[in-house]
Amino acid sequence: MEPPLRRERVGEKGTEWKLSREPTEICNPLCRYFRCARKALNFRRNPPWCNWVNAPCTGYKCPYAQCIQVKMLPDGRCGLFVKRKTKESFEILKSPFKAETVDRVKKKLDKFGL
Repeated sequence: MEPPLRRERVGEKGTEWKLSREPTEICNPLCRYFRCARKALNFRRNPPWCNWVNAPCTGYKCPYAQCIQVKMLPDGRCGLFVKRKTKESFEILKSPFKAETVDRVKKKLDKFGL
């Protein structure tokens, strides 16, 4: 017969859950921008506890998980850590007018003395 499972206390072998000052790569209750839409998240327990389903918080998998920065991607990653794949190129735009048109406008302006 196996011995009953023992819950580890904070400070023993388990790690303590602390709210981070910086965003985390995967959306979870530790991120400072994570919010529960039901306002059912209890940080007094270890791990953070959802009072709505009476179980540990599942983070981005929960339908009520929100990011106050609106950066949570559908797969749970934080948009603040994702690099863009496309590069923006800044090309010097030439005049959108044809050279002939520019010459005609210059001639007309010369006629009026401008």
